[in-house]
Amino acid sequence: MAQGHSWAAIAVEVGPADCIRCPMSTIAFEARRFQSTAAYYLRYRVPYPDTLIARVANRCGLKIGDPLLDLGCGPAQLGIAFARLGADVTAMDPEAEMLAAAREGAREAGVEMFVRQGSSYDLGPDIGPLKLAVMGRSFHWMDRAATLDALDRLVVPGGAVVLFHDTHIAMNPDGRKIIQQLGETFSPERSADSAVRRSSDWPRHESILLRSAFNNLESIGIFRERHPGIDDLVGRAFSMSTTSPQVLGEAAAPFEAALRQALSEAAPDGKFSEIVESKALLAFRSE
Repeated sequence: MAQGHSWAAIAVEVGPADCIRCPMSTIAFEARRFQSTAAYYLRYRVPYPDTLIARVANRCGLKIGDPLLDLGCGPAQLGIAFARLGADVTAMDPEAEMLAAAREGAREAGVEMFVRQGSSYDLGPDIGPLKLAVMGRSFHWMDRAATLDALDRLVVPGGAVVLFHDTHIAMNPDGRKIIQQLGETFSPERSADSAVRRSSDWPRHESILLRSAFNNLESIGIFRERHPGIDDLVGRAFSMSTTSPQVLGEAAAPFEAALRQALSEAAPDGKFSEIVESKALLAFRSE
């Protein structure tokens, strides 16, 4: 199990100035991109099913005491879930509010977990060795190729990198489209980042992984039907970097009013249904 205390390391909060980025494969680093979202993230983001976590742990041969990094952890929902299974977890994120939520979440869950401030740009030999490096909805914010190069030096033979995400297969009425359209109106600059990632020019994670040391890919997915209400979708919008309270500032209240009105018009009964696939993309080294 993890050592019996948590600690936070002081981290550099800017990416390397001399980092060469392809504009179609890397989003500029912002250490506080998710400032003000932690409470909304915990309550309103689609959670990863325990069944999915267990299947990943089984497939990767995770044993009690194996070292695991939850990189870009946010409130460390993944890290806490793997700590429950006995992993020795380090949770790492550049946002202090997320790390505070991670510490509190670990305390409430009764698990021990290192909490470390830093980003993918801070991956050094003191992090490893690792059995697993997991990321939940965070890999797309990183210099993905450079992150995999760094993890190649930290993940032991037989270990893996695992990317967790969720795909919204369908939603009726389409509340996600309403959130996106209002985000483009109220937060056009941040929405541009999301548009880049939706572009056909944006390399998929799979293509980046296939060009890395972790190029033996598998996926595990679980489909669920969910029924969020208007409050849930408003909270989900505030959990996003595009439309966080911090980003919107004084426009947060007008945004919320416009969003509630549009959602109410789309679903007068306040009911939405969605089909979500929660997925883990497992990336092993080639044998």
